[in-house]
Amino acid sequence: MKLVANSLDDLELLAKHLVSLFGEHKVIAFYGEMGAGKTTLIKSICKALGSKDTVSSPTFSLVNEYKYGDEKHIYHFDFYRLNKETEALDMGCEEYFYSGNYCFIEWPEKIKNLLPADCLSIVLQVNDREREISLKLE
Repeated sequence: MKLVANSLDDLELLAKHLVSLFGEHKVIAFYGEMGAGKTTLIKSICKALGSKDTVSSPTFSLVNEYKYGDEKHIYHFDFYRLNKETEALDMGCEEYFYSGNYCFIEWPEKIKNLLPADCLSIVLQVNDREREISLKLE
């Protein structure tokens, strides 16, 4: 499935639609070049889920935690700075991935062998002034 956003503001509208497509999938991998809008889309998805927390890139902390609903959790990962998959294992990523909570992963290509089999992928591509968003099962 492909969606198109003509501006970063459009990502908010698309986020609600994407959430409705997640179904039972809780681990979502976000692919795209630097500046493609991954963090902005994740921020919009968290808002669509009902989180009132401030969403920002966990580039240095590797993972941020946000709350929504009745004590539900969203874990937001940014693996850009990882050199080896073992670094993700050392921080306990598998416990997060199999917790039953939403896990949104930026730079998942850094940990491709650790992603759960039922992980959804969202690919953001910037073409001229629009962003193309593709959703697929890994």
